[in-house]
Amino acid sequence: MLDILIDSVIDSVKLIPFLLVTYLIMEYLEHKTSDKHREHMKKSGKMGPVIGGFLGAFPQCGFSVSATNLYVGRVISLGTLIAVYLSTSDEMIPVFLSEAVPVFVIFKILAIKILVSIVMGIVIDLIFQKEEQENEIGLMCEHDKCHCEEGIVKSSIRHTVSITLYIFLVSLILNFLIFFVGEEQISHLILNRPILGPILAGLVGLIPNCASSVILAELYLGNLISAGTMLAGLLVGAGIGLLVLFRENHHVKENIKIVSLLYVIGVAFGIVFEAIKLDL
Repeated sequence: MLDILIDSVIDSVKLIPFLLVTYLIMEYLEHKTSDKHREHMKKSGKMGPVIGGFLGAFPQCGFSVSATNLYVGRVISLGTLIAVYLSTSDEMIPVFLSEAVPVFVIFKILAIKILVSIVMGIVIDLIFQKEEQENEIGLMCEHDKCHCEEGIVKSSIRHTVSITLYIFLVSLILNFLIFFVGEEQISHLILNRPILGPILAGLVGLIPNCASSVILAELYLGNLISAGTMLAGLLVGAGIGLLVLFRENHHVKENIKIVSLLYVIGVAFGIVFEAIKLDL
């Protein structure tokens, strides 16, 4: 028992330098580019899903929040919002980099997410064509809960500590699970269920914070879920954007529709990737 706790602590602590460096770079890039990205989104028009799909994959704090506020203000379309949600990478990239996952694999995952997000964003805009009502943008904070105002170093440390704790908790739970149940039994339970796996991963993806992508990344790196199952959850995962959506957008039915679209799309593609035995 004590060995499991010690191993989980060691596995988490040794990732801190990699996570801190990664977040310092991400925060620097965000402070330099986030305003330009939002301006591109505002001027995107019919190209919104394409631009949103690419910008959503950029690993920066709160971009799904910014896109959510722009949608609530009726500056971008529903398809653009869904494209951003589907492509949002959240904490997957820092976790993968800290675990020395080949860059080619990371780019492959991002490329799949971007392609799916663009295609589905365009389809959604074609299906749900309607005039959007005007709303007041100035009253909404586009950096809600992302702590960008704290500065690059402080915000990076906050992210590093938060993700390290998540990784520790997830590692601890997985290690206990593997110890009591056995890795072979867990793998058999999840990997040999091509439909149930993506469905469950999609539910994990709906967790409105970085825990979902951390859990999915750790499960995949531990060979406990397949690439298709992981992608189902990562496609659904939109970070804290969903929290802001329900708080800022008072149209509850519309919010439920958006979440339902996101979940169905992510799970459907996850099942397809499972069926073709996608290998990353």
